[in-house]
Amino acid sequence: MAGLVNVRINPVCPSYYLRRSPLPAVIFSPSISSRLPEISLRLSSSIMRGIRPLTLVAASLEPAKTISGTQFDNTQPSKEVLEIWHGADAVCFDVDSTVCLDEGIDELADFCGAGKAVAEWTTKAMTGSVPFEEALAARLSLFNPSLSQVQDCLQKRPPRISPGIADLIKRLKAKNTDVYLISGGFRQMINPVAMQLGIPSENIFANQLLFGNSGEFLGFDTAEPTSRSGGKATAVQQIRKAHDYKKLVMIGDGATDLEARKLGGADLFICYAGVQMREAVAAKADWLVFSFQELLTSL
Repeated sequence: MAGLVNVRINPVCPSYYLRRSPLPAVIFSPSISSRLPEISLRLSSSIMRGIRPLTLVAASLEPAKTISGTQFDNTQPSKEVLEIWHGADAVCFDVDSTVCLDEGIDELADFCGAGKAVAEWTTKAMTGSVPFEEALAARLSLFNPSLSQVQDCLQKRPPRISPGIADLIKRLKAKNTDVYLISGGFRQMINPVAMQLGIPSENIFANQLLFGNSGEFLGFDTAEPTSRSGGKATAVQQIRKAHDYKKLVMIGDGATDLEARKLGGADLFICYAGVQMREAVAAKADWLVFSFQELLTSL
């Protein structure tokens, strides 16, 4: 789209730091709705052209509160679970609070001055207490981020990569295992992470923020499967069908990740609780882990 400005992303500083900090759905006018594919495609290409490689450096993560798995009986994988994990020909990762330490929309909202209110909605979305599409629309409507704000956020608060994830993905790729990122977050914030981890753009399933000629916020692309409840499950089913994978694994921390384990979707759901412990999700996982080193060692 004419008038859009390329995103420029500075390299991540070689350190990690810890920072935590019913509305109507997004409505598009007919004129905007008819232009969504054009807006989405032009925006995506504009942003990808401007991406510069990130420098990611692993560091130890010290959660704000102690996480314990002693009350769960799935921290030790069964023989069947290990067989699927070892033989997986595709692994799908959630991004927020899994591949990355933060929830991207919370970081962007905090940068725009609406962090607390948006974080409360994120908790509801991740626990499954409200439909995801309702929570996504509600959160965005609280701060309506402009294109320049997204760019500034990426420059000043670049995504923080979870310890061990780069090594795990490198090992999976060495085993000829295909890796995907499936997220309810935004492509604009995920693209640079995928680039650094060596994950091709076609292996990203995420939401797309839409902006007008002047960079004003228009909404999000509702055609993306990850924009609604059950969307990750739909994305995983599409991936499996398209590539005829025999064993597919989903790794994440939220209820939307757990949904991906279903007929025609993921064979195995691994709950990663190294950043956030969502007990209702962890209890239903096939395998509960607290570090990516556990998964790397098991390979």
